[in-house]
Amino acid sequence: MNTVFILLAVAVIFIYFFRKNIKEKFVPNKDKYLTIDDRYNAEKKKRQDEIDAILSKIGKNGLKDLTVEDKKRLDELSKK
Repeated sequence: MNTVFILLAVAVIFIYFFRKNIKEKFVPNKDKYLTIDDRYNAEKKKRQDEIDAILSKIGKNGLKDLTVEDKKRLDELSKK
């Protein structure tokens, strides 16, 4: 019975110290392996999605419905 507890404790300690390595084997970090072009394209898509959301809000309710933050953000995004 004591050996079971000792083995269990050793297993828990092992998993605790190597949890990051174990996690990366099962769920790899996709951002870690992105190229510069992939990062640029991901950021560009994120900006475009943000612009599309603001423009769809304009399309539904008109320009008067935008908040000040939305207008500022649209202006910032349109300059890039």
